[in-house]
Amino acid sequence: MGFKTGMIVGLGAGYVLGARAGHQRYEDIQHLWERMRRSPSVRQAASRTKEAMEGSATWSASAVQRGVEKAGAVVKERLQKDEGSTLAHGDGKGSG
Repeated sequence: MGFKTGMIVGLGAGYVLGARAGHQRYEDIQHLWERMRRSPSVRQAASRTKEAMEGSATWSASAVQRGVEKAGAVVKERLQKDEGSTLAHGDGKGSG
């Protein structure tokens, strides 16, 4: 058997054996996934995680809202302060 023929036979055998092992491994992983998905402890953990994430999202949204409101109040206060300062001292444009 020549080198090319041996190479083709070797690749073919490797492909067939790999495909069988690959399919069997896929079936094993799929079976494990189904067992985990049906497990009461996994379901409970997923439920707790979902609840925690929902609570965290609500808290984060309210924190952002409070931050925006506070920032708006600070900006408004500073603008009013600057406006009052400009009125008290003139506008600073060519007064003389």
